Amino acid sequence: MHLRMQAFSEHILRWFDAHGRDLPWRQDRQPYAIWLCEIIMQQTRIAQGMAYWKRFMQAYPRVEELAAASEDELLRLWEGLGYYSRARHLHAAARQIVRMGGFPDTLEGIKSLKGVGDYTAAAIASIAFGLPAAVVDGNVYRVLARYFGIETPVGSTAAKKEFTGLAQSLLPVDRPGDFNEGMMDFGAMVCTPASPDCAHCPLSETCFAHRSDRIEALPVKKEPVTVKERFLTYVYIRNRGSVAIHKRPAGDIWQGLWEPFLIETQTPQSAARDSRTLLPSWAAGARLLREKVRHQLTHRTLYADFYLLETETRPPLPDDYRWAKETELDRYAKPRLLEILLESL
Repeated sequence: MHLRMQAFSEHILRWFDAHGRDLPWRQDRQPYAIWLCEIIMQQTRIAQGMAYWKRFMQAYPRVEELAAASEDELLRLWEGLGYYSRARHLHAAARQIVRMGGFPDTLEGIKSLKGVGDYTAAAIASIAFGLPAAVVDGNVYRVLARYFGIETPVGSTAAKKEFTGLAQSLLPVDRPGDFNEGMMDFGAMVCTPASPDCAHCPLSETCFAHRSDRIEALPVKKEPVTVKERFLTYVYIRNRGSVAIHKRPAGDIWQGLWEPFLIETQTPQSAARDSRTLLPSWAAGARLLREKVRHQLTHRTLYADFYLLETETRPPLPDDYRWAKETELDRYAKPRLLEILLESL
C-alpha cells in the first residue's frame, strides 16, 4: 500500500509538471493573490472567477487598499458572484491582516482569518509558504474515492476525516503546494465528474473505479439538500427622479445588498400566481414589467414579479427604505436577480 501511495503522488506531480493550468496567481505565489483567488473561487467556476480576480487585483493590488475600501465599493465589485457573505468576510479578513502587520505565515494564523476554513487555509499555507497541509475539495474527494475505492459518502463528518487523513499521508513534504494544485487540476481536467478522460489518465491501470467499472458510482454522494421555493414581488417606485430602496437585513440571502420595495410570500398566491393581489392600495396603478422570473440559488429557487409605479406622491414605506437618485443606482450593490429585472426598465 505504501508503494502504491508513493506511486500515486509521483504520478500526480509528473502530470502537474506537464499539464497543470497556467493561472496568474501561480506566477509569484504571493499569499495575498492566492488568498483572494481561493475566496473568489469558492462555489465559482475558474472561467468566471478569473475575471473577478483580475478586477479585484486591479482595484486593490495590496491588502491595505482592500482593507480601506468601503463595504458598498467591495460589494459592487463582487456583484454577480453570489454568496455575498464571502465578500464581507474578505473585507473583514483584509482588516485583520493589516492589524497583524502582514499576512500570517502559519496554518493556525491563516485559519484565524475571517471566512477561511480548513481547505482555504491549507491551499494558502501549502502554495504560498510551502507548509505540509493537504487540501480536500470536491476534486480531491472524487480522485481519491475513485482511485482508492472509498465508499464513505462525501459530505459526512466521517468522510472529511478519512479523506483528509489520506490526502495528508499522500502529500510530498518537498512539494506540498504543487501536489495540492496538481490534485485540483487533475480532478478538474482528467478525473471529471462526468465522462472522465480515463484513456489518457496516468493512474488508470491501478485505479479501483476504472478496474471495477465503478467510475459513475464513486464518489458516493449524500442525500441532496431540499431546495426551497420563495416568491418575490418587487415594486420599483419612481418619484420625480428618485427610487425607493432598502438594504437587505442580516441573516438572509443577499445580506447588505440593496433592492426596491419588496413583498415576499412562501407560497404562490394561486395556480396562476397573481401577485397583483399582494400590492398595497397605493400601488394599484403599478405596471407589471416582468413575471415569474426564475432565479436559482444553491438551496433556494426564487420566482420574482417586477412592477413599475410612477407617482407624484411618495407612498408610506417602512422606516428602513430610503429615496435614492435613479441616476445614482449604480453606486448601490444589488443582487444579480435585481440586475436582470432592472434591464426591463
